[in-house]
Amino acid sequence: MSQLEISNLTARHGLLTAVRDVSFGLEKGEILAIVGANGAGKSTLLRAIAGGHGDHVGDVSLDGTSLNGRKSHERVRRGLVLVPEGRRLFPRMTVEENLALGAQVGRSGEWTVGRVFEIFDNLVKRRNSKAQNLSGGEQQATAIGRALVTNPDVILFDEISLGLSPAIVDRVYSIMPRLRESQTSTIIVEQDLSRAMKVADRIICMLEGQAVLAGPTSELTREQIVDAYFGLSGSRGNGEAPA
Repeated sequence: MSQLEISNLTARHGLLTAVRDVSFGLEKGEILAIVGANGAGKSTLLRAIAGGHGDHVGDVSLDGTSLNGRKSHERVRRGLVLVPEGRRLFPRMTVEENLALGAQVGRSGEWTVGRVFEIFDNLVKRRNSKAQNLSGGEQQATAIGRALVTNPDVILFDEISLGLSPAIVDRVYSIMPRLRESQTSTIIVEQDLSRAMKVADRIICMLEGQAVLAGPTSELTREQIVDAYFGLSGSRGNGEAPA
């Protein structure tokens, strides 16, 4: 059994179906990249998994236990956390206060506020600055740090590099090997296909709410992924990611 199991998940925005019958598993310590064009349903999928999108059906299970009906903060306590698009920090709280808030979840593990400052040393001089006064890269590092100090078993990154300079993106991606070493399972939603292919063990490509291509990164070519990205690959998938 996979650590995280997504079964027949469908999510809607009113009358619009944003995610259609998506199923996949995530193994312990695995990094999965979900790619696709704007509007493909990637962010809605992550929010539904994290408990932040209420209008959905299907099953989300963590370590064999269904999380259906659990609110997002309850899922965080169970070890599933989302770094949302737009960072969603508390703007009038300082960097250190935002990080301390994540640590209040009370899960034990190697991630502490001090370790976040070691990894993202650009935050050290900004620890007493309010989040609203930070640069985009500093805000992203703070948002990631806040998620890490919950000591999650599974961490979801939505649009991890959006709007950031290449140097800042390199810094953000530098934590991926550490997550793999600590057996933290990871899902990233990423527009930069080259970066996704470098870091991910598996890739799922979404188109119009469906998973139209999925497999180990080592077995997929860039051309295959690009064709699926733009709907040029012929037949649609059924949303089931192959093992």
